[in-house]
Parts: sequence; C-alpha cells; structure tokens
Amino acid sequence: MPTMYEQDANAAAELPKPELFDFGEVIKGLKAGKAFARVGWNRQGQFIFRVPGSKFTVSREPLLSQLGEGTPVNYRSHIDIKTIDGSISVWNPSQRDMEAEDWFEVVGALKGKAA
Repeated sequence: MPTMYEQDANAAAELPKPELFDFGEVIKGLKAGKAFARVGWNRQGQFIFRVPGSKFTVSREPLLSQLGEGTPVNYRSHIDIKTIDGSISVWNPSQRDMEAEDWFEVVGALKGKAA
C-alpha cells in the first residue's frame, strides 16, 4: 500500500516536504505540546500527541460507575493517537516507530497549541 506521499505522485510533487525527525526529537516535541505522524504510516490524518497528567476527583462517567464519586485520581501523562476515524486511543510505539527517522510535525492538529 502506498504511503500518503506516494498515493498521487503529481500532488505529492506540489506539496512541500516536511522537516523529518527521529523519535528522540518527537518526544521533546510531544512534551512541548506538538502532534506528530510518520511518513511511513499509510493512514492520512492520524497523529500522536501527549496527554499531560492531572489530578481530579471522579464526578462523571465513565469512571463514576467504576470508581465511585469523589474518588481521587492521579491521571498519569501518556501518548494518545487520533486515528483516521476520529477515535482516540492510548498509543505505544513499536520498535520500528522508535527507530524511524520519518516523523513530521502535524501543524494545527491540536486546538490551542502554537505551532
């Protein structure tokens, strides 16, 4: 399956090539509030982002029925992925993701975050 840059050679030639990063640089960028994707991913529109940790007390579903109202929660920071269907899920990098050097910043993916 072609990558997003190989799908339409003419359109790809018109697009500016993004600056590419290794995974170490991606981690720094995630901590700064940026979103990233890989050129090698075959699904346009998906990207990863960091969810900062927080502390709160349970007051609504889905945790209300599982932990009970008023339960204190120490929500740890983690990396999520927004998939092409709009779903959000916790994301763990594969070995290939960590060794890849085809990561690029997805500018404008996150509301309220400067590029």
